[in-house]
Amino acid sequence: MVQRVTRARVTVTGNVTGEIGKGLVVLLGIARDDLPADGEYLAEKIVALRIFDDGQDKMNLSVKDVGGGILVISQFTLYGDVRRGLRPSWIDAAKPEIAEPLYEYFVTEIKKRLSNISTGNFRSMMQVELVNDGPVTILLDSRKVF
Repeated sequence: MVQRVTRARVTVTGNVTGEIGKGLVVLLGIARDDLPADGEYLAEKIVALRIFDDGQDKMNLSVKDVGGGILVISQFTLYGDVRRGLRPSWIDAAKPEIAEPLYEYFVTEIKKRLSNISTGNFRSMMQVELVNDGPVTILLDSRKVF
């Protein structure tokens, strides 16, 4: 999930681990069958998304075009399945030993494309503060199911 923001930050045990001004917050869920190619696809797509306004108030500019930043937060709860009850099932989420290297790979792929990047801490309880601009929220999936 990608959210356009005017500012955002993430705190872990009272310490700010990542912070950006204008840019994108990426809540990254990793599926149990994701591969590095999924991270490459998403990194390329996210950095190039034209969801910032140009001089004519049309969404025509990317985060790179506006000199913005990206804050990446790992979020396995995006794979919570509640179709069969009220308690989420996490069966489609990657196990931490699979997800963490893919998360780090995704962050590396973003860094290849944009220098202003911050992150949370993988597998930590985090407090994420953001001001959603618009609001603009885009769902992306490397399998292109939506």
